[in-house]
This record gives sequence, structure tokens and C-alpha cells, in this order.
Amino acid sequence: MAKILITGGTGLVGTRLTKMLIDKKHEVIILSRNPKNKNEFKWDIAKNYVDQKAFENTDYVIHLAGAGIADKRWTYERKKVIIDSRVQTANLLFKTIKENKIHLKGFISASGIGYYGAITTQTIFKESDPVGNDFLGEVCQKWEDAAHQFEGLNIPVTILRTGIVLSKQGGALEKMKLPVISPIGSGKQYVPWIHLDDLCYMYIQAIEGNLKGIFNAVAPEHHTSITFSKALAKSLNRPYIGICVPSFMLKLLFGELSIILLEGSRISAKKIEKNGYSFRFKTLKKALNAL
Repeated sequence: MAKILITGGTGLVGTRLTKMLIDKKHEVIILSRNPKNKNEFKWDIAKNYVDQKAFENTDYVIHLAGAGIADKRWTYERKKVIIDSRVQTANLLFKTIKENKIHLKGFISASGIGYYGAITTQTIFKESDPVGNDFLGEVCQKWEDAAHQFEGLNIPVTILRTGIVLSKQGGALEKMKLPVISPIGSGKQYVPWIHLDDLCYMYIQAIEGNLKGIFNAVAPEHHTSITFSKALAKSLNRPYIGICVPSFMLKLLFGELSIILLEGSRISAKKIEKNGYSFRFKTLKKALNAL
């Protein structure tokens, strides 16, 4: 049994991961801006404060905190919030752990497949491929750099570059459940996805199975906006219309943010499979049926 501190523990991934860890007899501590339960401790990034009691006998830190990439239009101010909510939080953790000489068995951080950039290509991106030359690439690079600091303290680091997380409630899938299902933009852009439980099991394997390094956290089956939409319509028993939602409409609605809907490439899951991870939901059909 390990003691695990989670940031972003009340979000979509954090909530499910917390339950799964507790079910496996691990102890979970959550850092929260407004702690309400006995396993929650306060931190305040603006005041550079974190309750040091949260780190007592802690074995691992799982860093999930970060403002939602797709929650609001990307103004200058919003872009700063997106980066700072990931980087400054990691920096505060690093500062606290370094100053108090806390010996962790591992630091595990979320990242995104946006690392490779919001582009549609024939490339199947592997973990060794270079960072993308756009805002998402910048976010993920700074996010991961903040995590890599812990290696300087001889703390092993694991990073999961995550695709679109599919879950029963909340997240992207909730927004896709429209009365009529249609692809968007060209329809040819890829939609790298992962079932919430598979993602959580990857975090668990980082703890229980000594999974170290950088890994793409996506399912091995590739889908375009067209094939994804067809599968979703079938699973919901709703009409599918093959006329794509025009790109200009999404650009009007979401501005620069629309690029994450209109572009996308395939992402390889081979590295994490070679390192012993076995997917519960390899196919979109199985994932959607389960959800």
C-alpha cells in the first residue's frame, strides 16, 4: 500500500483515480483550494502556500492540476492561466519537496498529446518525436519541463501524454451527445481517445508496476472525426449525418481554440504496451458500449 498525493483530485480524472486507488487499498491525499474532507489539504498558488502536513509519509505525487484547455476561448489572459495552472503548481510542489527534503518514490504528471501540435498529418507520433510549434506544444513542453525538475532530486518521473478522455459523465463525450451526430471540419482529422478507466489504470501501473518515463496515453485504435462520429451515433442509436459541421462556424464560435477540434493526427500507443500495459478498452466500439 502506498500513500499518494494528488493535485486536481476533484476533477474528472482525479475523482475516478482516487476511487480506484482506494479500492486497491492505497491511501490518497488531495491538495485543494477549498478542502472539505479529512483527506484534503489546502494549497494556494497565488500565496505560494501548501499545507506541508499533506506530504507526511507520502510515497508518490500525481500532478493532474490544470485549467481546462477547452473550457474558454484562448485570450491572452486565458492562455496565461492554462500555462500557469500547470507550471506554477508543479513549481510549488518542487519547492516544497526540495526544501523539506521529502523523499518520493515517484512524481507522476499529466501532459497532453497536444505536445506534438494541433496538426493533421500522416505521421503516427511517437514519444520521441519533437514538440509542436504552436500554443499546445508550448503548454505541454513547459508542463513537462516542470515535471522533469524532480529528476534533479533523484525522484523518478512519469509523464502521460493524454488524448481525449471518454467517460460516462462529463468530459468531451458529454458534449458530443447531440440529437444528431455529425463529423466536424474536414472530417479527416484524427481523434486520439482513451477510456477513463484505461487512463487511471496507467497511473496505477506507474505506481504498482514501476512505469517510468514518457508515454502516450491513448487507445491503440485510430479514428477520424468521420469514423468516430459514426461509431458514436451507432452506440447512442441516434441519426448520423455525413455533412460535416463547417470549419468557419467553429472558428467563429471558438476562435483559435477551434484548432483542437479541426486538427488531429494519429498517436502511437506501442511504447506503453511494450512496457506491459494491457488495454481494457482497445476499440472504440467496446469503450462506447461500456459507457
